[in-house]
Amino acid sequence: MMSAVLYGSAAVAVVVSWRIDREKTRRALKIGAKSLQGLIPRILGMVALVGLVLALVPPDMLRRLFNFQGLGGYVLIAGIGSLITMPAPIAFPLAGSMLKLGAAPATLATFVTTLTMVGIVTAPMEVAHFGMRFTVVRQTLSFVTAIIIGLLMGVFL
Repeated sequence: MMSAVLYGSAAVAVVVSWRIDREKTRRALKIGAKSLQGLIPRILGMVALVGLVLALVPPDMLRRLFNFQGLGGYVLIAGIGSLITMPAPIAFPLAGSMLKLGAAPATLATFVTTLTMVGIVTAPMEVAHFGMRFTVVRQTLSFVTAIIIGLLMGVFL
């Protein structure tokens, strides 16, 4: 239902924009299409990688890994998520698959949070754009926040 609302709103906005200024709307749609075209190979690559990991790693091993208890377990999962950076549209279905395999929701919350907010692999690019201090502070706060989210999920679930 929410998808229909979002798609409908986007369609209405494009129609309104088209009526106001056709040339600007045409340029914006071309830019959007080019951006999407550039993202598709990356997204497909991530989907293939996730599928490969889920196919090669035994479900029991994933279940044990994502059912560690205590602060150490959350730090371990947060560390793994920090190394593997992926966008939310890939991370959420991955978490859903892992939940079906028996992973604990609290550790999955930590994992998904670090997957989407912390990026050791992408840190050099972030340093180049925002500087070392900003990157270290943001990544550290995101890592700690991910652990806190997981711990809170453990308490509430």
